[in-house]
Amino acid sequence: MKALRNFLDSQHDLFAEGGKLEKFYPLYEMIDTFVYTPGETAHGSVHVRDAIDLKRLMGTVAIALIPCILMALYNTGYQANTVLAGMGQTVAEGWRGWILSMLGLATDPTNIISNVIHGALYFVPVFLVTQIAGGLCEVVFAVVRKHEINEGFLVTGMLYPLTLPPTIPLWQVAIGIIFGVVVGKEIFGGTGKNFLNPALTARAFLFFAYPAQISGDKVWTAVDGHSGATILSQTVQSGIQGVDFSFFEAFIGLIPGSMGETSTLACLLGAAYLIITGIGSWRIILSSFIGLILTTGLFFMMGSDTNLMFSMPPLWHVVVGGFAFGAVFMATDPVSASMTETGKWYYGFLIGFMVALIRVVNPAYPAGTMLAILFANCFAPLIDYFVVNANIKRRALRNV
Repeated sequence: MKALRNFLDSQHDLFAEGGKLEKFYPLYEMIDTFVYTPGETAHGSVHVRDAIDLKRLMGTVAIALIPCILMALYNTGYQANTVLAGMGQTVAEGWRGWILSMLGLATDPTNIISNVIHGALYFVPVFLVTQIAGGLCEVVFAVVRKHEINEGFLVTGMLYPLTLPPTIPLWQVAIGIIFGVVVGKEIFGGTGKNFLNPALTARAFLFFAYPAQISGDKVWTAVDGHSGATILSQTVQSGIQGVDFSFFEAFIGLIPGSMGETSTLACLLGAAYLIITGIGSWRIILSSFIGLILTTGLFFMMGSDTNLMFSMPPLWHVVVGGFAFGAVFMATDPVSASMTETGKWYYGFLIGFMVALIRVVNPAYPAGTMLAILFANCFAPLIDYFVVNANIKRRALRNV
């Protein structure tokens, strides 16, 4: 590592102001600060000093996502292997089947290694395309603006693939993340200035631009021609009694769905890590769950003869449709969420309320979490505005 440190130091003058490669200083700075702690420190007594910085903050979120990523690998392969085994096939389809055969692995859903590797053959290409396409946009904007390349995209580039189905075409993955980075963040000034979550903006773009590849029953299980309806879709069609999966399977995540959003357990493990490290807001997470449970509980008690979504108990809403993933990792985005402590309660509750409203009252969009969080992102500044004004008025009354 000392040799690498010496090499980077020897190249510094080429990229520094006045050097031959001055334009590409953001690239040099990105590599240097990714490998080593920045050598520059703030001077003077007016600065707030803390051990946390953007790199460590994003690194903490990346660690919290590990359970969801592992579950994405396992469940994607498990769902595909289960269907293929049921069809009597011992070999997966296409080039993925060739790789599994070379490794001596069959489509056996009881084989953990087979499930993980088969799932990785779907997840990893989506992840790599996301990093390349979105990372290139980040680099271009940083070079043109002469800004640093922040670590914010590290988390965006991990969240976005986890929200996608395994069958998504890779060219759509690239278009979606480019839209999310450019339109959702860069045109507003980059990391820290966007009012919408970039990963959700990318996902929403795909949802409305290419609905056939991002929704429906045939996109969730990686087997050509197989229809694997999600629990929400099954509930819309036949009520909660017609669901093919148990509550335990839904909680663990052994159900069809977006690659990294199916496991509530994995999301809760990530939530615990974010809360313990002080990175994620427990107020937003808790109030989101409260908003969803209270609202869906009210709908459940009301009932409906025409809308079967009213029959889904509140706890089922918590473990399906990617709600836990959204509440833990998307809603708590420190840039697009409410910043005041009181405002976080209203912001989170609004998300839970809107998820319930979209899912139950308008089952044409059975998931609802994505749209609810983007809706709350738009209202977060307004929520903080009213909270701050209320505090000012309350303090003014004390001095009357």
